[in-house]
Amino acid sequence: MADETDLFAIPLSYRADVLAGQVALVTGGGTGLGRAIAIAMARLGAKVFICGRRADPLAATVAEIRAHGLLAEAIPCSVRDREQIASLLDRIYTEDGRLDILVNNGGGQFVQSAIDLTPNGWQAVIDTNLNGTWNMMQMAAQRWRDHRQGGRIVNVVLDIWRGIPGMAHSVAARAGVVYLSKTVAVEWAPLDIRVNCLAPGVVETGALENYPDEVRAKVRRDANVQRRAGSTIEVVEGCLYLVLPSSGFVTGEVLTVDGGQQLWGDVWAVPKPGHFRFSS
Repeated sequence: MADETDLFAIPLSYRADVLAGQVALVTGGGTGLGRAIAIAMARLGAKVFICGRRADPLAATVAEIRAHGLLAEAIPCSVRDREQIASLLDRIYTEDGRLDILVNNGGGQFVQSAIDLTPNGWQAVIDTNLNGTWNMMQMAAQRWRDHRQGGRIVNVVLDIWRGIPGMAHSVAARAGVVYLSKTVAVEWAPLDIRVNCLAPGVVETGALENYPDEVRAKVRRDANVQRRAGSTIEVVEGCLYLVLPSSGFVTGEVLTVDGGQQLWGDVWAVPKPGHFRFSS
């Protein structure tokens, strides 16, 4: 597996100018998977806008991209706030007159047994992961309709197909995004808008730090048939496919990048109760 300490040094599978002249927006683009997606699209020639709630990581990622002679801008924005989103899209259209790609990567969750989830904890995750994704999707689609432009949306979700004990709030939100995406992929097809989802399994993006210490090593080893966590670049390549012409006949779909986790694996975000351990 490639060393991912320098995301600019890892070879990509696509021609270096394949996104030249295009404008992309990546939510949650300052850290983790969003940062890696933003860097990859900038490397392929796109001008990349990144947004998120924290200004410092956004600024650091933009500085890193610009240091390589590539195009990027940071705009702090909460995906929960439609006024902030409107201002963000206004700026993109004022500067570039177009938006070609929206990657809804921004989100968040925390590890918690469902029975002890508080109403506030539940609502916070639903507001960010489901409502925030919807806000971005709808408002981008309205701009594309009004400007008579097509667009591509990739919604980053989770590998939810067998549930994730300890992540009920996020699984509920991501399932909503999946079927929302399938629905609007049909409604928005006449507008030349493609909508797809990317569902990573256990990946080395820093998100594993959300798991308790006693769970982390086991998840890396036992989550899927390949018996390893995925690399960031393996997921990024999936995202790139969904925004490039090679996927032009793909919409309303979910690309699962999980090492076979949806088929076999043991993924508990919380310690597994003895009830589920096999006796010898």
